[in-house]
Amino acid sequence: MRKLLFATNNAHKLAEVRAELGDAWQLVTPRDCGVTEEIPETQPTLEGNASQKARYLYDRTGMDCFADDTGLEVEALGGAPGVHSARYATDGHDFAANNRLLLRNLAGCGNRRARFRTVISLILGSEEHLFEGVVEGHIIEHETGDEGFGYDPLFVPDGCDRTFAQMTTAEKNATSHRARAVRKLAGYLLAMEK
Repeated sequence: MRKLLFATNNAHKLAEVRAELGDAWQLVTPRDCGVTEEIPETQPTLEGNASQKARYLYDRTGMDCFADDTGLEVEALGGAPGVHSARYATDGHDFAANNRLLLRNLAGCGNRRARFRTVISLILGSEEHLFEGVVEGHIIEHETGDEGFGYDPLFVPDGCDRTFAQMTTAEKNATSHRARAVRKLAGYLLAMEK
C-alpha cells in the first residue's frame, strides 16, 4: 500500500478522503511525519495556496502528497471573500464574525449568487496535478441550520431548498465542492493503480 501525505490534521477531512480512496493508499498527516509547524498559505489564489502547501510538504518530506484550499466566491463582491474566506473578518478562523461581515457587505444587494470552490494540488514524484470542485448557489439573508461550519448556514446550493448547515454530513458530502474535488483526485489515483 502506497503512502500519501495529506496536508491536514482535520479528522473530518481525513475521513472524507479515506472513504473516497478506499484501501489503495494509506493516508498520513503532517503530524504523522513530524511536521508540526504551521504550513504556509500566503498566495493570492486558491490554486496558489494549495500548491504552496503541497510543495512545502513535498520539500520537507519527499513524500507524494496533496493539499487543498477552499473559498466562497460571491459574485456581487467581485469574488470575495475567495482566498481570504477563513480570515475574512479577522486574522483567526472566526466563523461568526465572517458571516456577520458577509451579510453586512451584501445588505440591500439583489444579486446574492455565490459558489464554493475547492482546489487540490497533488504532487506525485515531484509532478503537480490540480483538481477542482465547484458548487453554485446563493447566500440567504440570515443564518439557518446548526450543522457544518464556516459559511454553511448562509449558503444554499442550486437545486436545494436548505443551507449546507441544514444538511446531514452525508447529504453535504454527496454534493459539496470538496467532495467533488476529492472524487476527481481519487479517480486519478485509482486509475494510476490499474
